[in-house]
Amino acid sequence: MSSHVDAPVTTDPDTTDTVPARTVFTGTPVVAGVAYAPVIRPGKRPDVPDAASSAVVDDAERVAEGERFTASAARVADRLRARASAATGVAAEVLSATAGLAQDRGWTGTVGKLIVAGSTAETAVATASAQFVDMFTTLGGVMAERVTDLRDVRDRVIADLSGVPEPGVPQPDRPSVLCADDLAPADTAGLDPAMVRGLVTRLGGPTSHTAIIARQLGIPCVVAVDGLDRVPVGTRILVDGGAGEITVEPDPDQARDLERQHARHAAEIARWNGPGTTADGVPVAILANVQDGISARKASTAPVEGIGLFRTELAFLDRATEPTVDEQTAIYREVLEAFPGGKVVIRTLDAGSDKPLQFADQGVEANPALGVRGLRIATGSPGLLTHQLDAIAAAAAATGESPWVMAPMVATAAEARDFAALCRDRGLTPGVMVEVPAAALLAPAILAEVDFVSIGTNDLTQYTMAADRMSSELAALTDPWQPAVLRLIEMVGRAGGDANKPVGVCGEAAADPVLACVLVGLGVTSLSGAPTSSATVGARLADADLAHCRAAAAAALATADPIAAREAAAAALSG
Repeated sequence: MSSHVDAPVTTDPDTTDTVPARTVFTGTPVVAGVAYAPVIRPGKRPDVPDAASSAVVDDAERVAEGERFTASAARVADRLRARASAATGVAAEVLSATAGLAQDRGWTGTVGKLIVAGSTAETAVATASAQFVDMFTTLGGVMAERVTDLRDVRDRVIADLSGVPEPGVPQPDRPSVLCADDLAPADTAGLDPAMVRGLVTRLGGPTSHTAIIARQLGIPCVVAVDGLDRVPVGTRILVDGGAGEITVEPDPDQARDLERQHARHAAEIARWNGPGTTADGVPVAILANVQDGISARKASTAPVEGIGLFRTELAFLDRATEPTVDEQTAIYREVLEAFPGGKVVIRTLDAGSDKPLQFADQGVEANPALGVRGLRIATGSPGLLTHQLDAIAAAAAATGESPWVMAPMVATAAEARDFAALCRDRGLTPGVMVEVPAAALLAPAILAEVDFVSIGTNDLTQYTMAADRMSSELAALTDPWQPAVLRLIEMVGRAGGDANKPVGVCGEAAADPVLACVLVGLGVTSLSGAPTSSATVGARLADADLAHCRAAAAAALATADPIAAREAAAAALSG
């Protein structure tokens, strides 16, 4: 953080601390853009009971107390499911997963035991949540991502039990910037981009659920901003999502001028309508990440050529039983029909770890992030994969489309070979995700078995850097600009070029317009991200020829940290 004490100070009326005007806070950039507006913050969370001071419920009332908790948890889950039904893309997925957490068997079972032992429902919810928060934090990795979600569910259930409104983000009556320590996906998914112009959090990382949803909404976003809690509500701040800077009470004329410049730039970008090519005509497919038929139809109105990642988890999450082949077929048909004749890449079930299946009990894993998830679930539940492939093949036959299918969490050439055989038996085009460093290192052998690969930069970065992507302290490590991650992508891109097979990127890195140029310079042939980012990425690529993309890639690879990589790539592209 840097500060310039050359103007009046801003003082929080509830504290003696002050934040000098023109103070600049820095964090990790997530979504480029400029916003200048007053700060708002999430509403007050309910008081969490202290187990030590809680009254003991009489024996005769404990059954009724348990029923009171069950009813509250069900109401919270139903409200979250309703919001999931109205949302699209990642927002729908995370809301559905959070709804499932409200009725998770492990958590609700622990609450129930505490109530039987004499705790009130409110105290039991607080105590059980604390136990699970400790467990998730100890496990780390993607399980640690559930901490924010669980605390959000805890607060919603306690609020329901107490008869007070559920906590959440206020609905501003004027354009504002939302600042918070952290935000649950349930809060972020409901934001109105017309009124919430910027998003800044003290915690989180560039690939957290909050960051991903911010990209989907197109809201300028910066995370891991230390000292943010010192900025009072109502203070006007300038958010520069591209630079990762927040300026407190900037010069109003300069701030409004930056806003106008950004608006003009955004209007120019909005005129881009594809197809994706570099300035010298090298084709680069610009694709969309979608979640279901609704999000696919919405994506079809954006300047994208197809779907580079159809996450199929939404059909499975929050289900007590596995969806039938016919049920799955109907879901896949909707997505295929949204892009007739276009490219559609379907990822098979990527469950496990932070996305547990109610109908597939995988037991307790010491480290779920490195456990049975993605394709590995097929080892213990082979019917899940074959049923899904049968449904995709049926949807393809019914629509006359030719979807590509890829498996997540592949680590060996043998896994790729076995998956490819299952796909080819059904007339499907097989591919795999490159999310594990081993898959990048073995890219030539894996590409010999499949027809394409797609790099999931979120997990690839997390596994390469051994850093929890939800940790604000490690946000710099989970930055996809890390040169170590770029080197692995270079290996995959080179292997794809040698084999003359497509190499896509479907992680959040594909939404960064400058990084998109670097990825193309590394050999990536398609970029798939939130539909809202397609025009920004496409327009930036249209201004850079392949030689400049390769120069930017080489410049980034020659650095040793993400900040230097960004600066070197930007300089090479402008040269």
